[in-house]
Amino acid sequence: MTQTAEFVHVTYLAHSKPGTDWQKKANGIAIGLTVGTWTELPAARKEAMQKHLGHVVSAEVVGTDANGLEQALLTIAYPTVNFTPDIPALLTSVFGKLSMDGMIRLVNIELPTEFSSRFPGPKFGIDGLRKQLNAYDRPLLMSIFKSVIGYDTETLAEQFYQQALGGVDLVKDDEIFFDETYAPFEKRIAACRIAAERAQAETGKFTLYAANLTGPVTEIFEKARRAVDAGASALLLNVLTYGYDVLQRLAEDSRINVPIMAHPALAGALYPSAQYGISAHVVLGQLMRIAGADIVLYPSAYGSVALERNETLKIAQALTEARGDVKRAFPVPSAGIHPGLVPYLYQDLGNDQIINAGGGVHGHPGGAAAGGRAFGAAIAGVLSGKTLSETAETSQELETALALWGNPSEK
Repeated sequence: MTQTAEFVHVTYLAHSKPGTDWQKKANGIAIGLTVGTWTELPAARKEAMQKHLGHVVSAEVVGTDANGLEQALLTIAYPTVNFTPDIPALLTSVFGKLSMDGMIRLVNIELPTEFSSRFPGPKFGIDGLRKQLNAYDRPLLMSIFKSVIGYDTETLAEQFYQQALGGVDLVKDDEIFFDETYAPFEKRIAACRIAAERAQAETGKFTLYAANLTGPVTEIFEKARRAVDAGASALLLNVLTYGYDVLQRLAEDSRINVPIMAHPALAGALYPSAQYGISAHVVLGQLMRIAGADIVLYPSAYGSVALERNETLKIAQALTEARGDVKRAFPVPSAGIHPGLVPYLYQDLGNDQIINAGGGVHGHPGGAAAGGRAFGAAIAGVLSGKTLSETAETSQELETALALWGNPSEK
């Protein structure tokens, strides 16, 4: 068989009764999701349709699950000529109706370099953000607005100032911040910009503010442009609720020249099952990156919404591994992070990550500024090869944080 088209290789984990003809099953997927039928086509039509035909790369039994069902990995090659360079087209083509065909899970996508280069990828990525913040050779530190609902602009600006005073590199809105009655979007951005400059005068560090993009999808692009015009330094998007294509079009817009942060809200509806859905590193790693996210949040292996450690490492790998000219995106393992977990995070990902905390900053007995400084001390200590206990001898903020949340890395 002669094939001249490039292919996207997609791997599925399928479950069925023992003795299933997996080669036949895989062949049915390859044909059904591309040309629809093959054996019934006349020779002339087969020749014309050849470049659109999917084919089976492998069909391999890998074990049996706890219920006695046979498990097989099926890898199918789909010609890239079959779909346009956007994620809705890609997912519809390779997993649309197949996702409803019994126990089958999409576990990996391999995109050819030429095809992935047609997506925007991150505008800034890891290197661009480091340059913007003048922060090299260390993890970045981010904190989150908390108790945002019902708060006015002035109160939120003061919250921002306290967080920035603690030395964080970024502050992001809470992803549930939709009602802007008390803190209108552009007014809030302007106020936080002033708060950032005020803190910078004291700390010498500039702090980015990621404002949550909300509203009808028909208005969100213009709202993003207005945010930039108002002085926004970053934008937050709930990608899975709005759609990957919204992220892609924001990233492609030349007027939206600030980093875009992707929140994982709704991802838990897609990745947790062993038999259905899509693997976390595809949902939160590969697809977020090519669509244009500079920063991607996902559950850490250690916090309150924990994901299995190997899965978190695969997400980070998908965001940071070399992929042609596509920039690397910052991994942000999140949820329930406190200073005592910094050694674990650093052991996993090293410098190229953003350490992100909400309650771990705001819950510090000394306030948000002290919470930020506790994290800063923990990061500096780990970088210098000290234990957290050793570092806490010269940081009262860190000592207080460890007494409150614990120091599991030294147990």
